[in-house]
Amino acid sequence: MELPELSKSLADQIKKRQPFPVKSAIILGSGLGDFADSLEETVIIPTSELDGYPATSVVGHSGRVIFGKSDGKPVLAFQGRIHFYEGHDIKLTTLPVWIMKHLGVETVILTNAAGGLNRQFKVGDLMIISDHLNFMFRNPLIGKNPEGFGPRFPDMSDAYAKRLQGIANEVALDQKIKVQTGIYLGLTGPSYETPAEIEMFRRLGADAVGMSTVPEVIQAVWLGIEVLGISCITNMAAGITGEKLSHDEVTETGKLVQKKFTRLIKGILQKC
Repeated sequence: MELPELSKSLADQIKKRQPFPVKSAIILGSGLGDFADSLEETVIIPTSELDGYPATSVVGHSGRVIFGKSDGKPVLAFQGRIHFYEGHDIKLTTLPVWIMKHLGVETVILTNAAGGLNRQFKVGDLMIISDHLNFMFRNPLIGKNPEGFGPRFPDMSDAYAKRLQGIANEVALDQKIKVQTGIYLGLTGPSYETPAEIEMFRRLGADAVGMSTVPEVIQAVWLGIEVLGISCITNMAAGITGEKLSHDEVTETGKLVQKKFTRLIKGILQKC
């Protein structure tokens, strides 16, 4: 089944259990899924109950679609995402974004765990993504351009909406949460990068590196969904500190920043 048809089928299944309309959505990255616990009036749909939804195999990604309210603001949350390194086609990694579109979402917050390249960053920082470098060297739009959705050649000059970046920085200032701003570099994974690769990426202008988000952003822009990206710097990348890297560190740091992450997201949602 092609992605437009699969996503429509899944959206139709979700609509049967959808409690209220939503205009805003969030995809929660590794270690950041606990944000969903802050929502009220929740309706939780395990993706395992959706016919055709791929299973998740990554620790820290629960695999749930959650409707809830954040201080009264309706929101759709995907607790976990689909990764290319799990063996899925690059197009399939954008399935949640397609589903959002069918459900009427206009704004999405894409979050991720990332390694810090910028030596001014520290573990636990939250970074507002200003732009990205696609070192996955894959694009989910390759192939036939489905009619009635997006243009053949979408403009990516404002992929991470400046309006939403402004809101995020305003909320951070109000909440007294220190945030960084920088460029995210996306890789396929699942191996972490070598120190030599990290040094190259740093010289190219990247501030953080991760294994997701980029395909979702491209797809969202194509579908006309406004995007805000936020990285949690869960570790410093290879060669920056000399320490070994592990996914356990990623999930543990996610838990440590959960309170300020939740405050930031809730504030942003109120202004979206």
